[in-house]
Amino acid sequence: MRIRATVAAVSGALALSALAVPAVQADEKPDAGLSLPSGADVFAAESAPAAKARAARAAEVPVIKKVVVNGGKDIVVGTKSKQKFTIAITASSPSGIDDAFAYLWHGQLDKVDGLLAPAQEVGSCKVSADPTTSTCTVSITVDPRSDDLYTSSLAGTWNVAAGALAGSRGQNDFVWNDHHAKSRVQRFSKLTVNASPEPVKKGKTLTVTGKLTRANWDTNTYKGYANQPMKLQFKKKGAKSYTTVKTIRTSSTGTLKTTVKASVDGYWRYSFAGTSTTPAVSAAGDFVDVK
Repeated sequence: MRIRATVAAVSGALALSALAVPAVQADEKPDAGLSLPSGADVFAAESAPAAKARAARAAEVPVIKKVVVNGGKDIVVGTKSKQKFTIAITASSPSGIDDAFAYLWHGQLDKVDGLLAPAQEVGSCKVSADPTTSTCTVSITVDPRSDDLYTSSLAGTWNVAAGALAGSRGQNDFVWNDHHAKSRVQRFSKLTVNASPEPVKKGKTLTVTGKLTRANWDTNTYKGYANQPMKLQFKKKGAKSYTTVKTIRTSSTGTLKTTVKASVDGYWRYSFAGTSTTPAVSAAGDFVDVK
């Protein structure tokens, strides 16, 4: 008796009874057309005698102790490469844990607009030193070229739904929570820098340009990220770390441009702290020889 990979909710829980991805324009990704079965489909059917016997006793409800998505890190997705991550569900029950399952969903329970679910039908479970506790892992692969992430508006915080089934495997021996945790799915970011002229005379003006872009899931291209605070940083030749010289903002197209006075040889770069939808990134340093 297992928790199925396609299941979105269980009896007694707030149900994700259906998932209808909003319609998109002709030049966008096709409608995902996903629908999720009701809680009745969570468990495989058992024989009538077995069901009667299990119903005669109190339900053994497991306790989910911890759910870790992607090792505790944000899930960052670009425009081409598939990204694989895991969800580890640690749960316990007097009879042990038979199975555990989890997935990510976006939106509201009555208006779900995104789903990232495992393809596998059961979790890969390992019993801990305490036989009542197991950690079960499921894997999810995100393909930005499919309708997994069909629009950039899906970037940000997602809900993590998680459930576990007790080793006793009764029809009521499970726990499920549609809002067990939160996780962030972000748009991959890129940052460039160019300091010129190179070389430059000491005391002369150095112009530092660059551009901050991030994945656009609507078009599968990279677009400029507008009006973002950016640190211009410098690392003297031979030094181990960068120091911030000034902070400027990106233009409406994500470009950067500022000037500084050249003093000594060293590396110039821009550094972005990140947002809820876009990860932090720093450009590779551009070395400038000061004559």
